[in-house]
Amino acid sequence: MTEPQPASLEHWAREKPDAPAMIEGDRVITWKEWNDAANRLAEGLAARGLVAGDVLVTRMQIRPEWPIASAAAGKLGLRLLGLNWRLTPAETRYVLTNSGAHAILCDDADPAALAPAFEGLPLKLAGSVDVAADGFVTFEELSAQAPAQPRFAARNPPLILYTSGTTGLPKGVVMGGPGAEDPEARRRLAEYHQSVAGSRSPRPDDVMMIVLPMHHGAGPGAIWGATARGAPMVFLRRFDPEEALRLIERHKVTAWTGVPTMYKRIAGLPPEVVAKYDVSSIRALGVGAAPVPYSLKEWIIATFGEVLSEGYGTTETGMLTALSSEMQRRKPDSSGLPHTHVHISIRNGDGAELAAGQEGEIWVKTPVVIRQYLNAKPLGPDTLDADGYFRTGDVGRLDEEGYLFITDRAKDMIVSGGVNIYPAEIEAAILTHPAVQDVAVIGVPNEEFGEEVKAFCELKPGQAAAPDDIAEHCKTALASYKRPRTIEIVAELPRNTMGKLLKRELRDPYWKGRERNV
Repeated sequence: MTEPQPASLEHWAREKPDAPAMIEGDRVITWKEWNDAANRLAEGLAARGLVAGDVLVTRMQIRPEWPIASAAAGKLGLRLLGLNWRLTPAETRYVLTNSGAHAILCDDADPAALAPAFEGLPLKLAGSVDVAADGFVTFEELSAQAPAQPRFAARNPPLILYTSGTTGLPKGVVMGGPGAEDPEARRRLAEYHQSVAGSRSPRPDDVMMIVLPMHHGAGPGAIWGATARGAPMVFLRRFDPEEALRLIERHKVTAWTGVPTMYKRIAGLPPEVVAKYDVSSIRALGVGAAPVPYSLKEWIIATFGEVLSEGYGTTETGMLTALSSEMQRRKPDSSGLPHTHVHISIRNGDGAELAAGQEGEIWVKTPVVIRQYLNAKPLGPDTLDADGYFRTGDVGRLDEEGYLFITDRAKDMIVSGGVNIYPAEIEAAILTHPAVQDVAVIGVPNEEFGEEVKAFCELKPGQAAAPDDIAEHCKTALASYKRPRTIEIVAELPRNTMGKLLKRELRDPYWKGRERNV
């Protein structure tokens, strides 16, 4: 390609080269500077052997270097894998191996500590954004050579995200679902994406605050949405509630999307601190990834105005429903209405569809639902049925007007601070402790994060271990956010006559008397 696509980075670099595109602290990057940096990085990646279709892993925090890497990947036709920067080297190695990754860019403070994740793998490149280390090429080195001719991206790079399942092993999802084979399928896909964008779609005069990570679909989605509209972005690398308010006032931020924990932290500030910041520029707030208590919604509306919208979706299916700011007063406890071309089926344990008002498992069909995980076999009928409906693992109901209400989880997933945590992975790590015979991990209420991880451990006969010993054991195997906040040693875990763990017996006392069980 020799010309920019409409609404692309290259387009805005030509149309308004000197306008701010990205802001972090006192650092301001214009559209032209962003495009030039992406061209230079693409040149460096290509020089080290990366070609179209290769998987580039980005293990980065929320910072301008991620959009630069994303744009470079688009220019080269690479696939982009967003990796959680908090994963241990062992967890990182699994993802690199499973995905068949060809290169990784990280911003670890000590890149050398990550080296065991690469040992013996046929990576073409390991790059470090900030710090020089043996075996790593710095961002500065990668970007040293300007290309003879500018590069143009045909589209954003395909995004790969990893999500764990009940097996405990993370699984790769190529976002966007299967390719649209015919004009009718492409039309449905376009209409679905338009519906998802909806009222959240940025406007050219918006100023977007970016606070969500790049290993979650919402982070890249916010960046690509702002890019498409030519809207400048303000980055907040580590969320701080008062700093968020300060940035809103300083840069006249108009829109941002966060998780409930972020809003709870702002609401937890002293009222006089919140009151001293001018947030009147805000005209759109998004929230998702976890349930939002009604009391928090009331506080958000009282503080920012009637600007709150919610979204519900899964990595495997894309966004499913939306609750707009106009719906908040009418159906505050719901997850909203389905997007265009999203079909929701509430089913009982035998797979039979239930009537409106009846509670059951949530199965969904969308234009982007996956057919298989990356480098894995096609999904079986227990997860994806013959009609293309995916089993979400959530429990809920549809009312007579088609609004979805989520009340529980059929699967064991824990949502803490908007992050999905899977007990099977934690249980597998704890079971490697020599004194542990069996373990059950559940989510229990946490006022700030929604849920926190709790483990119940049954010890082997004649063995002894304290909770602190098991917690220490987890440090080498699990990222910090996955580690149990509390560990309880029990004489025997509850089981049924078949020997299956009865986690509900452990979980129910903690959630008794609460309106929702998630």
